[in-house]
Parts: sequence; C-alpha cells; structure tokens
Amino acid sequence: MIDIHKLVRKNIKKLIPYQSARRIKGNGDIWLNANESPFEQQKNFFFNNLNRYPDKEYKLLLKSYSNYTKISYKNIIATRGSDEAIELLIKAFCEPKKDSIMIFPPTYDMYQVYANILNVKVISILQLKNFQIDLKNLKKFIKNTKLIYLCNPNNPTGTLINHKDIIEILKFTKNKCLVVIDEAYIEFCFKNTVVDLMCKFDHLIILRTLSKAFGLASIRCGFILAHIEVINIIKKIIAPYPLSTPTLQIARFFLSKNNLILLKNNILELKKNKKILIQELKKLFYVKKIFSSSTNFILVFFHSSKQVFSQLLKYKVVTRDQNFKILLQNCIRISVGTYKECINLINIFKIIKIK
Repeated sequence: MIDIHKLVRKNIKKLIPYQSARRIKGNGDIWLNANESPFEQQKNFFFNNLNRYPDKEYKLLLKSYSNYTKISYKNIIATRGSDEAIELLIKAFCEPKKDSIMIFPPTYDMYQVYANILNVKVISILQLKNFQIDLKNLKKFIKNTKLIYLCNPNNPTGTLINHKDIIEILKFTKNKCLVVIDEAYIEFCFKNTVVDLMCKFDHLIILRTLSKAFGLASIRCGFILAHIEVINIIKKIIAPYPLSTPTLQIARFFLSKNNLILLKNNILELKKNKKILIQELKKLFYVKKIFSSSTNFILVFFHSSKQVFSQLLKYKVVTRDQNFKILLQNCIRISVGTYKECINLINIFKIIKIK
C-alpha cells in the first residue's frame, strides 16, 4: 500500500485545518454557532438547462450585484463563497516562502489557513485591547507583505474598525501592497461600508458574501470588488464557470428589489432580537461583559465559558467557544436566532447551573 505521507507537501503535513461550525461535534436543536441567518427561505426552485455551462447566468449575476452595490460589474467577480476569494488573492499575489500576508487576531481563521496551505508567510499583529488595529506595528512589519486582511465588522468580536484608521492604512500602503477588507457582515451596519473608497484607492479590495444577512449560506456565493486590473488578474486563475446554475439563479432571485426589502426587514428583526438577548444576558451573574457588536452575533465574556458552553450543550444549544483564541479567554460567540430561539436561549440561561 502506498505511503501517502511520503508524497504530500511538507507544509500540508503540518497544517492544522480550519474547524468550521458544523465540523465541531455537538448535537443541538438551537444552532447559534455559525452566524447564519435563522430565517429559512420559502422559495422553491426548479432548474432548466442543466446540461449547459452557465456563462450567461454568471454575467447576469454580476450585473445584479452591480445594481446592488452601485459599482460597475467590470469591478466584480463572483466566487464560491468569500472563502474562495481569500484563497484566490493569495494564489495570485503571493510567492510561496517569500511573500507574506498580514492579519490581526483575533479574526477570521481562514486568512491564515489558506496562507498556510499555499506556503505563504503570515504576519500576525494582535489587535489592541479595544479590538482596534495596531497601526504602529502594521507600519513596522509591513516589509514583504503583499496582502493585508481586515475583517470589518470583525469575526469573532463583532466590532468595527475605526474609519479614520482604515483611511490611514490605505494611505500608508499605497504602492506597497493590497488591502483586503472583508465585509461579510456589512449588511448589518451598511453605512460602514468602504465601497466609496474604491474610487480613491486602487489597491483596495472588498470581499462580500450572500451567506450571512441574505440567508444563503448553503449556495456558497461570494464576491470580490476591486480595481479592474485586480479583477483581470483573478480572472486568470479562477476556475471556468465557478458557480453552478442553481447558485447563480438563486443568488439573482434574492438580489431582486422585492427580496432586498425582505432582507432589510430580516435585519431589523435580528437587531430587535439581539437587543432583547443582550438585555437579558446582562442580568446574569456569570456574565462579565458583552462586547459591542455590529453584526448578527454577540461575543460574551463569562466567568467560566467552559461551564457555560457545556451546560448549553446539555440543552442542545450549540454556540461557538472562543476560549482557545488569543485575547478571548472565557468568551463564547453566540449567533442571534429567531425571536423564539432567543427566548428559549434566555430561559435556558436562567436555569443552567454555573458555580
């Protein structure tokens, strides 16, 4: 039998894979660990022409998203979720073992995972205690950096980066590297998007997804918004026909005018649910702090997150333990669910036994 370990790349042998919310063990009735929308889509679809490659449908999706973002479809590429966008950018711009990406933990893990897979160095600069970017060290360690990844609002903290800091970073990095701002959760705080800065800074790249506010996590559809020269580079390496006909048609349907109204209503409802959840959590003696959140999830600092996490699992409530992450000891990330889910969660919090 072949010894596969003799053939695999050395960096892949050592790689610690990303543990997605669904890969982490846990049986539950209330799933609050993946930052998904809790609202199920009611539309049923039937697809035609599945024997044809969906080139035309792909172009139509770009135009639909162009109408939504108010930027030219020529500055947009649709990808298999924003995760693929993260990978494509590293593939396109970073020389293995030579170039680096820069990240600011605690943040989304896939920036580092893809860099590790592609054998690209990672410069990690801890966020400040208020979860803002350490500009001083950013400037100090930028040498050989090709891509700076900023998650805004940030996952898993839910916090926003100061707008003036984003401007300062863009000014400092001009002609040095590309700045990638991941706006996966921007629909929950849309006034904070930096799309308007694209016309001023041609090295700014924005990532988007339909997985969160749009409630389409299962179709795996994301977008890269960038200067035309960046788009043309990504076109060289992206797979032909990257999205399936079902994905393209569903995505276009939910970008229609009527569904954008539904999107806004769902966001308003989630914000109301989040407010109720925060108010009730503040009453619990074992909650030390609830961090400010501009997203569909909250980060909660407990006296003992291990006890809380295990007690919630006993009641089949699945949350996301952040205790292992730097700066987030004793923290749990909780996605905001439906009103019913939030009330059930609050009632469970009141009866669980925490020492």
